Amino acid sequence: MKESIFYHLSPTYPWKDRFHFFPEVSSTNDLLKAMVKEGAPHGTAIIADRQTGGHGRMGRSFHSPGGVGIYLSILLRPDCAPTQLMHLTCAVAAAMCDAVEAAAGFRPGIKWTNDLVYGKRKLGGILTELGLNTKGRVDYAILGIGINCCQSPEDFAPDIQHIAGSLTMVTGQEIDRAKVAAAMLDALHTMDAQLLTQQEAILSQYRRDCITVGQDISLVRGEEIRHGTALDVDEKGALVVRFADGHIESVNSGEVSIRGMYGYV
Repeated sequence: MKESIFYHLSPTYPWKDRFHFFPEVSSTNDLLKAMVKEGAPHGTAIIADRQTGGHGRMGRSFHSPGGVGIYLSILLRPDCAPTQLMHLTCAVAAAMCDAVEAAAGFRPGIKWTNDLVYGKRKLGGILTELGLNTKGRVDYAILGIGINCCQSPEDFAPDIQHIAGSLTMVTGQEIDRAKVAAAMLDALHTMDAQLLTQQEAILSQYRRDCITVGQDISLVRGEEIRHGTALDVDEKGALVVRFADGHIESVNSGEVSIRGMYGYV
């Protein structure tokens, strides 16, 4: 698998010497965090064929069976304040839309803030984690991405079959996972070069890809559910929502979960 990924990588990809492939890990993010403690450099990446303990936002699990998906984590070490990375998850999501388009021939959408979707099905998810140094600046950013590549509907658990999808299900064609993985790595390298200097352009692309904007939505916080309309994504990546009483509020991804009122949005 590693050699196949390298075959599809751009000749200018600079981080081949810090790429690791594992048949199985508990979690690529967790393994990369352990490597951070050992001094892993900027651009270190892990891809696993299977995860036994994959996880997503807010403590949710991420089903990661072998042979059908790409489970990738990459380490960035930008020298900046954490406030300069408020748009990081948006940047990763837009980059993954680029990768899927390059490898599979169609462009998915983004369900704010971190799900790749097509139609009403989720194709993948993103988990970003930051660590700060003693001066309060960013020590590391770990970007974890899982994309469903080759699954058929029956490969998903019954409780998610109505919302889970794969690149194969969208295209009706066999998907080369190595090609997808290489496109992901190339897109993340391009994103890294633009991350701190082209924030406006990144967010503009994110807004174009985001299917949540313009939708009627439900915001869920604990037992509280509020209904509104998603108006925009602001310069920090927060969702701008107009609620039923008319007031407008920017909602952070860490505060709430979003569920569509009329389907998966």
